[in-house]
Amino acid sequence: MEKYDHKYGAEQIQVLEGLEAVRKRPGMYIGSTSIRGLHHMVYEIVDNGVDEALAGYCTEINIIIEKGNIICVKDNGRGIPVEIHPKTGISTAETVYTVLHAGGKFGGDSGYKVSGGLHGVGASVVNALSKWTEVTIERDGGIYQMTFEYGKTIKPLEKIGESNKTGTKVRFLADDTIFESLDYEYEVLEKRFREMAFLTKGLKITFEDMRQEENKKVEFCFEGGLNSFVEFLNKNKEKLHDKPIYMEKSGDVPVEIAIQYTTSYNENIYTFVNNINTIEGGTHLEGFKRGLTKVFNDYARSHNILKDKDSNLQGEDIREGITAVVSVKIKEPQFEGQTKTKLGNSEVTGIVQSMINDALSTFLEENPSVAKAILEKCISASRAREAARKARELVRRKSALETTTLPGKLADCSSKIAEECEVYIVEGDSAGGSAKQGRDRRFQAILPLWGKMLNVEKSRADKIYGNEKLNPVIVAIGAGIGADFDITKIRYGKIIIMADADVDGAHIRTLLMTFFFRYMRPLVENGNVYLAQPPLFKLSKKGMEDIYCYTDEDLSNKYKELEEKGISRDQLALQRYKGLGEMNPEQLWETTMDPARRTLVKVTMEDAMKADQTISLLMGDEVEPRRNFIQSNAKYVKNLDI
Repeated sequence: MEKYDHKYGAEQIQVLEGLEAVRKRPGMYIGSTSIRGLHHMVYEIVDNGVDEALAGYCTEINIIIEKGNIICVKDNGRGIPVEIHPKTGISTAETVYTVLHAGGKFGGDSGYKVSGGLHGVGASVVNALSKWTEVTIERDGGIYQMTFEYGKTIKPLEKIGESNKTGTKVRFLADDTIFESLDYEYEVLEKRFREMAFLTKGLKITFEDMRQEENKKVEFCFEGGLNSFVEFLNKNKEKLHDKPIYMEKSGDVPVEIAIQYTTSYNENIYTFVNNINTIEGGTHLEGFKRGLTKVFNDYARSHNILKDKDSNLQGEDIREGITAVVSVKIKEPQFEGQTKTKLGNSEVTGIVQSMINDALSTFLEENPSVAKAILEKCISASRAREAARKARELVRRKSALETTTLPGKLADCSSKIAEECEVYIVEGDSAGGSAKQGRDRRFQAILPLWGKMLNVEKSRADKIYGNEKLNPVIVAIGAGIGADFDITKIRYGKIIIMADADVDGAHIRTLLMTFFFRYMRPLVENGNVYLAQPPLFKLSKKGMEDIYCYTDEDLSNKYKELEEKGISRDQLALQRYKGLGEMNPEQLWETTMDPARRTLVKVTMEDAMKADQTISLLMGDEVEPRRNFIQSNAKYVKNLDI
């Protein structure tokens, strides 16, 4: 290997002082400089107020997005200490905002029993990544204030008034030279603050957005805590029992759990550690699952619901239709990975399992009607699981005996390299025929579907195997479904849904996406699912190349552009495409399938909780919430085909 000619001595070793390291490598401290990292800045400051609430000293947090994307967070906690810090020689408050590993969250004698936040470095990181920061503290009978620019102290802490209140107010403007955008997303922040309020019983959180002419403001305060959380998650679902089952245990590792069963066929379990959403689960989730399985099997046997000859119910049977929130508070949590998404403290498994064994066993004994309703569902799930297993084995045996395992209507591509291959799932044989003729056969496969497929939100897995509409999709993708799904076996890197731009097409897209979310979720999480964007309009004129428009706004803009060139609307022929079948193969290729010119929308899942609620709302059994949704959103409908 050729040597790189450069000096390598003491002067080449860079020492970053103060908060320079944060500005140099912001992604190491907040994950990214995208909108996620920007939101994380807000969470870090709000988390400090939540920590005060967890310690019993804060009852209210107010968050405001001021004009100019300035963030203001105010709490009525104890206020950051203002006395001179013995190690730094400056005020404790200034130390917290300028020294990276300074805060009240370290060591056995720290200021908090438990805390969330970014390992106790949140305040200094936010300060480092902001153009300016202003901190106002009410404490010890006075009002104190300090200001910073780019993490450096501009005005040290000084007393500016008297007060008999306590609390901390932080205002900051994120640095637009570091972040890709300073445009905070109201709905994302609102969802996070609602979640914080659910997890901190009795804490009042107000959130206001002052950037528009008409301010948006919400207020959250839930005395029911996790019970309120579960009720919120299940608001669009039919419940098996009216009130959630609530369990609580204090001690060195406080545990709170709320569960409620619904008539759905999916499990939704959300876990938190010190109010941090551990989306990958961990030892607390493992303890919950073990405890749940043991308690229901023990109860079923002791009450002769399961006989000696019967096999035990499996965990997946017992979790069918469950909505649960598991929240633990740990003094020194150990997370796997920097993103804090999986808990690793081994002792927590036994603590949570023991708590479930005691509290849930007692509840079931005291509420036999609820126990009976849940166990009837569990046994029904067990029978359906066995039926699904037999159906799955039948499909496998049939596939093994056939000369080809691929669906008859699938026009496959010649390449066998999944990363470069894509399959278009096309609505209707007519559009499928055009797509087959217009495609690039080397890497594009076409799978035509006809009619509406099964709504899997209302069906168990045993109804899916062998379903004439869904089975071709399962076989074509080639990675199984449900618990058997293996993303490493997918035959195509892109699964593209191509449906008409009308109501029926939207319904087909929704049915397919519901199927992918419920039974092939890794496809969505991994970014393998796409929506094709066929044009809605074609503008044509003799002697001029056809112009395709994809939205009403696009059409309006094209009219204006052409008018500026002296071409009036009267000279143009306008065609509105009612369906993909109206386009010939060449048109379909150049507008919708050519990688150089097409537009694809990647289906992503930023928030699994919100995705689950939306699918339950649109595709579930409860009619009233869906009717309300349609009525409230009817004003936004355009191009409704009647």
